[in-house]
Amino acid sequence: MRLLPWIGIALAGALPAQSPPAPASTDPAAVVPITAFAELPLLESPKLSPDGTRVLAKGAVGGRQVLLLTSLIDAKQRHTLGAPENTDINWWRWVNDDWLLIGLGAQQDYFGHEIYVTRVLAVSTDMKTTRRLDWTGSGVRADDVLWVAHDGSPRILLSRQTGMSSEAEFYPSVFEIDVSTGKSRRVAEGRPNVYNWYADGEGQVRAAYQYNDSSRTSALLYRANNRESFRTIARRARKDEDGMTIPLTFRPDGSAVAFDDEDGFTALYDVSLPDLKLGKKLYALEGYDVDGIIDNADENDVIGASVTGQFGRSVWFDERLKELQQAIDGSIGDRRARIVSWNRDRSRFLIEVGTASQPGGLYFWDTGNAKMNRIAWNSGTLQSRRLSNVSTIRYAARDGTPIEAVLTMPRHRAGQKNLPLIVLPHGGPSARDSEGWDWWTQYLAEIGYVVVQPNYRGSSGYGVAFAKKGAGQWGLKMQDDLNDAVTHLAKEGIADPKRVCMVGASYGGYAAMRAAQRDGKLYRCAISYAGVSDLAALRGYDSQFLNGRTIGDWLRGQAPDFQSVSPRFHATDFSTPILLMHGKVDKRVPVAQSRTLAAELKRAGKPHRYVEQPLGDHFFSRSEDRLQFLSEMTAFLKEHNPA
Repeated sequence: MRLLPWIGIALAGALPAQSPPAPASTDPAAVVPITAFAELPLLESPKLSPDGTRVLAKGAVGGRQVLLLTSLIDAKQRHTLGAPENTDINWWRWVNDDWLLIGLGAQQDYFGHEIYVTRVLAVSTDMKTTRRLDWTGSGVRADDVLWVAHDGSPRILLSRQTGMSSEAEFYPSVFEIDVSTGKSRRVAEGRPNVYNWYADGEGQVRAAYQYNDSSRTSALLYRANNRESFRTIARRARKDEDGMTIPLTFRPDGSAVAFDDEDGFTALYDVSLPDLKLGKKLYALEGYDVDGIIDNADENDVIGASVTGQFGRSVWFDERLKELQQAIDGSIGDRRARIVSWNRDRSRFLIEVGTASQPGGLYFWDTGNAKMNRIAWNSGTLQSRRLSNVSTIRYAARDGTPIEAVLTMPRHRAGQKNLPLIVLPHGGPSARDSEGWDWWTQYLAEIGYVVVQPNYRGSSGYGVAFAKKGAGQWGLKMQDDLNDAVTHLAKEGIADPKRVCMVGASYGGYAAMRAAQRDGKLYRCAISYAGVSDLAALRGYDSQFLNGRTIGDWLRGQAPDFQSVSPRFHATDFSTPILLMHGKVDKRVPVAQSRTLAAELKRAGKPHRYVEQPLGDHFFSRSEDRLQFLSEMTAFLKEHNPA
């Protein structure tokens, strides 16, 4: 199967260091222009090289996202790595000081079906060599890097499908690859229904998660090292609601670290092997799930956890990192700092510093020096400017369910009451909002709106019981939770209940459609970006992907009666104007979801505007698309719900 024959990475030579543009105004009270909010982040997900001298990050050049490789020693040494149109740069990481890995993806036609194909590209840090790691001998999924050697050698473990023509090829095998030569050897044979492999810090393939999409049954396979055969140590039946405990970090003493939610919230535990018996609870955050783990340099123990309460942060178990975090926090006032990357011996760090009202910047700290040095602002225009205040509020839904929400108050209207309101639900819906810089929310506040982002029932991060409350409630009680935010803010005197608009993307776009169709008396307008209008059609689209039947089961559980809660089939019920926008190359929610609703609204004679972005995707990865969206949204709000 010949896939992605045309994908390539454009390698540019050294570029001169670029100074960020001057701030829009030195007057902090001045209104920020719309173009500032449409800017792409200057650096995203930065990774420090093992020797601590270079940074690899996604960045913005000419309004496009590219990878940037920048020297911290010589500012003139700055290289760009760009992909062709409609090719995603999904992830990037260091192998050693001489080699990088880049995960690529693109949508391709395969016998009449659109499939998303992934590959890994190795690039030498001198920009002279690229290696396509087994591209021609791979199937659809070929970018799952399980492990990178810790001894400085250019070895990795890569899980990939070896083809599509047989079952043996379809299930991914694990290969050890020397990225400097491209030579590989198979270390774990593909097994039926195994798509996820797990390795320890020494590069031994230790576990495999086996899931049968037809029977909805699962099993965990385990071995102590590569010399042993795998054996099943846990099983789950279709109707078993208990999740599988999967070891994530394997310790040298034979134990492991894993997540479990036996107390109702996801927490971090010691786990014995091979019986998977839970031991000591290593960390839990009251009222919230733990998001992730942070491994040590050898990947044989955990040194911290990533959590999101009212805002995201790292909790350190390692005493030295705990002291470093405290020292940084003590030096930045009321801003928030997060250590995001470090070098091999943990003497040099990359640290993101900012607030929910300030985009902030990326700093480099060599612990041999007394101060941190700023590498880049997140926004070249805004730089250190603070905009509208962000806080967390709580209210009770009409059935008593407690709802947490993020509230942004427009800075130019301080002290005013009964302000125009934007209800902005997050996507997912298995996601959540928290206090953090958000270009979309801050723009709406800048032009005069209160913005509330409710974490409605079914949102992630609030434990098992809260997640289950969302089952079967798409467009129903989940929608009520959004409407109840309006009631709460009106009662508090913050918002005018007669001047409300709902705005959202993805599931949030669906909620905006549903608001215009079901709750028009409450909203003066609605704006949907990449929204879902037909749940049955979405289920059909999702069925082509891995575990499509399970995805369909999940979607059916969210809305048992698809047609009754799909706005497409109720165009005649729309009683408020709606703006529909969608990117033509959206791979997550197909553009047909907005096209069909627009056609139905036109047929029904309902007020609407439909705008399609020819090169737009699901994630606003082009600054032109951000600017067009903000401009269209501004004009629509000015007409239907002026601030």
